[in-house]
Amino acid sequence: MAKQNASVSPALRRTTGEKVYNVVNIVVLTLFALICTYPFYYLIINSLSDNNLSAAGEVTWWFKGFHLQNYKDVLALSGLGRAAWISLARTVIGTVLTVLASAYLGFMFTQKKMWGRSFWYRFVVVTMYFNAGLIPMFITMKNLGLTNNFWVYILPAVVQPFNIILVKTYIESIPSSLQEAAEMDGAGTLTIFGKIVLPMCTPILATVAIFSAVGQWNSFQDTLIYMTDDKLYSLQYLLYTYINQASALANAAKANAANVAALASAATPTSIRMTVSVIVVLPIMFVYPFFQRFFVKGMMLGAVKG
Repeated sequence: MAKQNASVSPALRRTTGEKVYNVVNIVVLTLFALICTYPFYYLIINSLSDNNLSAAGEVTWWFKGFHLQNYKDVLALSGLGRAAWISLARTVIGTVLTVLASAYLGFMFTQKKMWGRSFWYRFVVVTMYFNAGLIPMFITMKNLGLTNNFWVYILPAVVQPFNIILVKTYIESIPSSLQEAAEMDGAGTLTIFGKIVLPMCTPILATVAIFSAVGQWNSFQDTLIYMTDDKLYSLQYLLYTYINQASALANAAKANAANVAALASAATPTSIRMTVSVIVVLPIMFVYPFFQRFFVKGMMLGAVKG
């Protein structure tokens, strides 16, 4: 009899209450997932549908009058390629430097032999709560020669206190015996960091990389504040200006439509806003599938100690 009970799968041994809970849990989480994804799906179907129907609010669940003209119009806008390159460059370079700085500072703040460790750690953390404000920041960047300079996108964002706290907390969860063994073998601080600690920090560094990449890709205020040279405009700022000019662009597109059939795909303010939103969001969404497993693990392990 005991052998028969042991051979029964765990799924069959569940009580009625557990089964009901699992069903309700799956239904609720599925609905929540659909609620979270529907706004982006709504943007996509409206950007690919008849623009007049989209502007009238008649496209809600599926395409109506499918076409790609909106994307052709937006991608043909002047300066879009250069702005996309600027955004890509700032995202890649900024993310790499932020991850390296967060990893190294997070590691050093766990080293008891670091001079003034507690003071410097608190000095970094306090910047999360206090800052000088917009005007002093602009004056500082101007005096440093960073206005109308590509590096204004990168340097102010390299040291992020929140990311440093995440990495520091994660490193503290790594057994200290590993570092002690390396020190006994004659390894120095940089050797321990590069060959022992850094390889073990992949999950939390992936988490920091996601935070940094999303922040860099979506940022447009720094362009608004520090840039007057249109050759250094980021993609988000350029598309932001086009969204503000959506009505004028839509009228120009309609004026260029040669016949009545073409008017169905001629841009409207609504179609331009939705198409621009998709173009801005879509690239960064491809980052998440590659980093998702590291992201969840890094956040959970980094929260063990605090």
